[in-house]
Amino acid sequence: MRALQLFGDRDTRLVDVPDPPPPGPGEVQLRMCAVGLNHIDVWGWRGMAFAKRKLPLTVGAEAVGEVIALGEGVAGWRLGQLAVPYGALTCGICRACREGRDNLCENVRGVKGFHVDGFAQEKVNQESRLLVPVPEGIPAEQAACAAITFSTVEHMLFDNARLEPGEVVLVQAAGSGIGTVAVKLAKALGCTVIATAGSDEKCAKAKALGADHVVNYTTDRFESVARKVTQKRGVDVVFEHVGATTWAGSLLSLRMGGRLVTCGSTSGVSAETNLMMVFQRQLKIFGSFGASMRNIADGLGKMARGITPVLDTVAPLDQFEAALARLETRQVFGKIVVTL
Repeated sequence: MRALQLFGDRDTRLVDVPDPPPPGPGEVQLRMCAVGLNHIDVWGWRGMAFAKRKLPLTVGAEAVGEVIALGEGVAGWRLGQLAVPYGALTCGICRACREGRDNLCENVRGVKGFHVDGFAQEKVNQESRLLVPVPEGIPAEQAACAAITFSTVEHMLFDNARLEPGEVVLVQAAGSGIGTVAVKLAKALGCTVIATAGSDEKCAKAKALGADHVVNYTTDRFESVARKVTQKRGVDVVFEHVGATTWAGSLLSLRMGGRLVTCGSTSGVSAETNLMMVFQRQLKIFGSFGASMRNIADGLGKMARGITPVLDTVAPLDQFEAALARLETRQVFGKIVVTL
């Protein structure tokens, strides 16, 4: 079968590898349909030093596949059904796993496509407990955006920031995969959305998505716009994932008691923080990494109700590396998906 494997820094190759064995007890075999690209794929492609892995490694951390075989003891699945695999190899038995907080697993064995072989190959065996069913009617290209993109936003906005209807939310980098979803989910909840982007073209697209106010952060100070829009009160929630270049302004944009939730640091991992402002204004800062399987299911449910991902590009598997380069240079608006 075909597999897209990473052989070294910025060196992916489409190769032939043996088919997986028949699914074992508790496993499901999937014919992979589509893979969504994320910054974790870019990090792995660049050769991030903290990733303990053995090369060559099949890439792809977010995907969707069709059930083609069932292992012994598997119930609740049928052949031909679309399923979204959970990318982290959780233990399933620690307290966090038992409570449905999968992304806090105490014994996680790695992330597929980053530490161990991922989903960018024609067939994959996956434990059935680490699969989420796709509702009827959702195309594979959209479902491929559920395991990381939709679930990350669900976890950030609703589990952590506890976004409420009618609140004002500042969405940083609204042209990214998670940024576009954040705009759509916040608007569906009835919130006022201030969206930032790095070009006038992306600002126009964010406006078309439903953002109430847009800011080109390369030419305007988004924190000034946020204060003006809220009549100096500040926003209720900041959706942050840019990092060092926006951190100080994001904190300044918050109201008294406001909440900032962050899942990324693409512009740099270190930033100065005015601690006096944090405690005097009683700001709440939430770190958010990954998501639970419930978040994936909730995201798929919203897709089924019409809140669909924004697809920048749908490309064949042999264009994966070119797609990574496009994502790395931030030329995208929405998600890049590759099909198998």
